[in-house]
Amino acid sequence: MKNNIKIERARYNMTQSDLAEKIGVSRQSINAIEKGKYVPSTLLAIKIARLFQMPVEDLFMIEEND
Repeated sequence: MKNNIKIERARYNMTQSDLAEKIGVSRQSINAIEKGKYVPSTLLAIKIARLFQMPVEDLFMIEEND
């Protein structure tokens, strides 16, 4: 699964630590999600999308091999 979290963080001038604190996870979790090593739960994906004020579908994209 691909995502645009890093791009959105840059738009909001936010570090991984900032994002992690706002949604209640570790910075390592954000790093793993951004690198595609971890697929977030539905709840976590919704929290991130709400924070960036965008639909989940615009933030996370399913790849062909998913």
